[in-house]
Amino acid sequence: MASEQTLGFIGCGNMGGAVLNGLLNSTFSSSSTETTETTETTPKPITRFIACTKTAASAARLQTKIAPEHEQLIKIVSNQTVQTMQESDIIILGCKPFMAEAVLSEPGVREALSNKLVISMLAGPTCSTLTLLINPDPNSADQPHVMKAIPNMGAQFGQSMTIIETPAPTIPESMVAATEWIFKHVGAVKYLGSEQIGLATVLVGATMATLTLPIEGLLDGCVAEGFKRADAMELVLQGIRGLSAVLESGQHPAAVRESISSPRGCTIQTLLSLEKAGTRSDFAEAIVRGNTHLKEKM
Repeated sequence: MASEQTLGFIGCGNMGGAVLNGLLNSTFSSSSTETTETTETTPKPITRFIACTKTAASAARLQTKIAPEHEQLIKIVSNQTVQTMQESDIIILGCKPFMAEAVLSEPGVREALSNKLVISMLAGPTCSTLTLLINPDPNSADQPHVMKAIPNMGAQFGQSMTIIETPAPTIPESMVAATEWIFKHVGAVKYLGSEQIGLATVLVGATMATLTLPIEGLLDGCVAEGFKRADAMELVLQGIRGLSAVLESGQHPAAVRESISSPRGCTIQTLLSLEKAGTRSDFAEAIVRGNTHLKEKM
């Protein structure tokens, strides 16, 4: 795996910024384990960053989120797509999916991305679709090497679940290793085939977004019964951490509910209320609808 490469972000909004900051914090902070223990013995594949945003206002917002100790590692620019691609060894596509065609069709993109690793964080467009947008000649010797990696917002805190699509056999092992290095430093990674990547994309995003709804409901109920919201949040968050540990041990969700529900207890009353409302089927339907929508965009 090559070292001291430049990683360029084309689009660095909420998701791109989360990955960028998570990577900086995990590998280049004075308090990070890798920085203090292995810097001298293990060269990093990435040592410089360029973040290209669509507007100057977005660039200014991103700049405020970069820690002072990381400012010398990153250049933040706006509306300099091709130049960013030219100066980068590895490129992450973090723009909105509907913008992909316009971004990759700019004059000079094909030459700038020739034989480079392009990592798509875009929900929807396939690797083959993006490859053809960059270089329409499938027999060309200067095709880019496109991989897909879908993280979530937990990346900023090193807690992302990133889905990496199983790479094509033509992609060099060094590029696969670089992709894995990037996303392992912002959380966990899991490889899945192209036929599963769509549903997994919905799930890694929906896990964070949709679960905020029942959490808000729990907090509202506590406030209605006299609790301070901050106190309720503290208890709920630790409860979620405990649930995660229990499920990771291998217990089935139904078994967990059964073990907690005592005869004539308060827990079974809360569960009965939710089952009566059909909450479980609502969550299932949400995933199905999200996946259907994504299929229409692919």
